Amino acid sequence: MSQQQEQYKPAVQGKLARGDYPLIDSDPHFNRVIRYTRPSDWAQAAGIAAAGPALMMWWEKIAPTYSGKAAVAKQMRLSGVIGLSAGFFYAYSNSIYRFYGARENRREIDMDMREMVDKVKRGEPLYGVSDVSEYMQGVATRNSRYSATLIHLIPWFNFVNHPYHGVDTAKYYRQAELELEQERILKEGVGRV
Repeated sequence: MSQQQEQYKPAVQGKLARGDYPLIDSDPHFNRVIRYTRPSDWAQAAGIAAAGPALMMWWEKIAPTYSGKAAVAKQMRLSGVIGLSAGFFYAYSNSIYRFYGARENRREIDMDMREMVDKVKRGEPLYGVSDVSEYMQGVATRNSRYSATLIHLIPWFNFVNHPYHGVDTAKYYRQAELELEQERILKEGVGRV
């Protein structure tokens, strides 16, 4: 292998985390994580978001600061922003842990299979088209793979479409072939009648 070929070798997949459930994606795109977030996660996130201002209001009632309405309004706004951020990070981390296989993920596995098989049938790239070079895609995946495990310290999301997701994509193509064959058989059966 020449030195030039070695220099432009695509990114090598890192170690795969072993969870109690099947891995769906080791580095899902931000939009995909949001789309797969369960309504129960959003409900819990709303509760967390509301808890910050509610606690501030309660503390103001039991131990008033006597700093005036303007100062209390600033405190409420700040606690609202912190609460919204905490709620969002909670929902996002629950959703992405399902991608990692760290939480129960049957619903997400079914959604993933449906989404990817539909893309295969339409002839689209599985993980979208990227505007950045292959090298930068590798850099992006190395920087954001499993980054949600520390989302409470450094919020780091994947905004780059790339082909490095730690799963065998052949399962999507096999399922698409099965479905296309079933559709063909159904069409031929209807045509004969």
